[in-house]
Amino acid sequence: MIAILDYNMGNVSSVKNMLKKIGFDAEVVNSPSVLQQASKIILPGVGSFDYAVRSLDQLGLTKVIKQKAAEDKTPILGICLGMQLLTNGSEEGELPGLGLIEGYTRRFSSEIIAKNYKIPHMGWDFIEQKNDSPLLTGMKEASRFYFVHSYHVVCENEASSIAVANYGYEFTCMIQKNNVYGVQFHPEKSHKYGMGLLKNFAELT
Repeated sequence: MIAILDYNMGNVSSVKNMLKKIGFDAEVVNSPSVLQQASKIILPGVGSFDYAVRSLDQLGLTKVIKQKAAEDKTPILGICLGMQLLTNGSEEGELPGLGLIEGYTRRFSSEIIAKNYKIPHMGWDFIEQKNDSPLLTGMKEASRFYFVHSYHVVCENEASSIAVANYGYEFTCMIQKNNVYGVQFHPEKSHKYGMGLLKNFAELT
């Protein structure tokens, strides 16, 4: 079962609909006992970092996510805010993240504001692969995805940065450590490119 976590932080139906469109069934889940049965987990998210952390905790999902990641080696995909939650923390909030990938989430710097770039970064952008990942299997070099965000992840280990994009400066837009993956963009809104990435995730063994 592919479990899409519903913790009141975004439209989970768009992720489910995209998976269905490419031939994969998924269940929207907010119960720890149901999550325990998942063979893959998708953690979407839009909104405030601390509110998201509290929502996961209140639903009893945090402990299960960590256990599934570390002990069961279940593939986990964080999307947008969900990717940021995989890190140690964020400048947006004060609470710790899940700590599944060493790194920290930082706001786009004043450097890009000085160049007249608007925050949030919104729209389509190309990505550049930096390290191998099964999520990018069969993807063309000119793959482009849809972004909406004001924060981005800075990895402690360069090997965890799978792909970058550029908005005023280069930033990490895909991360991975073993069975844990994160994408800053929205694959469910990225047409054929998003379909390819989600298909690769759904077919992980």
